[in-house]
Amino acid sequence: MEYSKKINMEGAIFFSTKYGSTEQYAKWIGEASGLPVFEVHKTEVDLSKYDFLVLGSPIIYYKPIIHKWIKRNIESIEKKQIIFFSVSGASAGPKLDRWIANSLPKSFVSKMRHVALQGRQIPSELRLFDRIMLKIAGYTNKDPVAKKQELQGFDFMNISSIEPILQLIQEFQGTEVHT
Repeated sequence: MEYSKKINMEGAIFFSTKYGSTEQYAKWIGEASGLPVFEVHKTEVDLSKYDFLVLGSPIIYYKPIIHKWIKRNIESIEKKQIIFFSVSGASAGPKLDRWIANSLPKSFVSKMRHVALQGRQIPSELRLFDRIMLKIAGYTNKDPVAKKQELQGFDFMNISSIEPILQLIQEFQGTEVHT
């Protein structure tokens, strides 16, 4: 006789941040879901304690800055269900997908559930190098909207944009096991 039952899966949120947008999203997700939140470069946590992971990272210079941490922990991570949220000025689409695919292990990319969130970029708060690089990118960008954003900054932070992540967390927590 075969039947199914729901199991309560344990998850946690791990993030890396540079200017704070990803941290804000991670905290909002943690508050809304009740999952613990950890900054990957400030804490060492036993990943084996969790059934699924929510991983967040800004995209800086065409790659997620959490990429080294993911590669270092890939053996533990690839055994789990993964929600990956990226934070950048880029919208979801082929360009962002390519940046992620080129930066992260294929085994990770093939199984993660990706949610693209847009962040915040305030030029006066950026390090000098980043300000210079954005000015160069802005002056050479042929897309007038992206050019304006790179030169003047933007703020797309929105708590309601975490809803797809919260839905995936609920889906993972309500996983059915067939026995």
